[in-house]
Amino acid sequence: MRVLMFGWEFPPHITGGLGTACFGLTKGLVKHGTEVIFVVPKAFGDETKEGFRLVNASEVTLDFHQKESQEFWEKIKYLEIGSNLVPYLDPEEFEKLNVSDIKTGEEVKRSVFSRHFTFSGKYGPNLMEEVSRYALVASSIAQNNSFDVIHAHDWLTYPAGIAAKEITGKPLVIHVHATEFDRSGEHVNQPVYDIERRGMTEADLVITVSNLTRQIVIERYGIDPEKVITVHNAVEPVDRPGMEGVQKHVREKIVTFLGRVTYQKGPDYFVEAAYKVLQRDPNVRFVMAGSGDLLNRMIRRVAQLKISTKFHFTGFLAGQEVDTMFAMSDVYVMPSVSEPFGISPLEAMRSNVPVVISKQSGVAEVLKHALKVDFWDIDALADAIYGILHYDALRSMFVRYGKAEVDNLKWENAALNVIEVYNKAVYK
Repeated sequence: MRVLMFGWEFPPHITGGLGTACFGLTKGLVKHGTEVIFVVPKAFGDETKEGFRLVNASEVTLDFHQKESQEFWEKIKYLEIGSNLVPYLDPEEFEKLNVSDIKTGEEVKRSVFSRHFTFSGKYGPNLMEEVSRYALVASSIAQNNSFDVIHAHDWLTYPAGIAAKEITGKPLVIHVHATEFDRSGEHVNQPVYDIERRGMTEADLVITVSNLTRQIVIERYGIDPEKVITVHNAVEPVDRPGMEGVQKHVREKIVTFLGRVTYQKGPDYFVEAAYKVLQRDPNVRFVMAGSGDLLNRMIRRVAQLKISTKFHFTGFLAGQEVDTMFAMSDVYVMPSVSEPFGISPLEAMRSNVPVVISKQSGVAEVLKHALKVDFWDIDALADAIYGILHYDALRSMFVRYGKAEVDNLKWENAALNVIEVYNKAVYK
């Protein structure tokens, strides 16, 4: 089986769990003998390529004299990005987005006919322009490669997957890692919703990362339940020598939030729970690791609650920094309002850190040895944090059995389920 796969990011250049999931799944597929051609908008040259081919869309030459390319470009409708996609941006980028000039469709049309497109591969103000151009490049890549099935990750690459399907007739599988309802609640960005729905409609089969997401796809997008299949995410087993010697340099216990500081991730509930815990035990420090559009609001709220001396903001962490943060943590908290899956609790448990997660997360479907609370129940969240910090038997149980549980959630097992989806799409 050969797969033409489209993704928007790939380690080490990631902004969250999407790139991590793409990498883990790709490695798992390769272990089972599946050939993968993975296309990214921009490759930086330091990506880990273990048994698969990584294609840099920025280096693909397009021949606009080809009738197919001209016809496909005419079908693309240029859309301007809306500001409620800022969960992908830090505050500085958000400011740039708000003051940037709005490009018009006419401007894009005049500039688009060049032999190469140079993609940023990021989530900037010209994101929709890049999504459209990426789809055009995808049609060219599809014409010039042999494969059995197309796999598109998240809404940014759905137009690329559709383009590849239209040009070759090969079956399309799309992977829903998150929906616009997860990112924006009920205030959806209509153009993004439209892209998501078209991707789900055009796809032969849809993979969702949890049953929670599957229900959203069925109920909110009107997709036939028969074509929506859940494949839970996993975590990459790794050996990180030297983490045992990491020093905290503080006497207090450390409770960590690690993720985008956005509505979806529930950082405000973490701050409020921190205040309640500190009323009962002042010998605790709280860490918010990440960036996002709510960061400044969280800083102000921490100041209002007068817990600044016990609260730390690290900014975005990646790679070794994440490992070090987990090595210093006594509890990891993910109070997400709406979390399609959530890989970070698995990473924490892999590092022997007990976790508290919201019931409104996909990962809650697969974890037994984690404390689960409703994201809005600040008292329950504070009680769960306090309990793990103060009851050694409870903590040791979650550490011991949680680590064993996560070690069995392997990407190679998830890959087997994805291969079944491929076979169903190809041979149906």
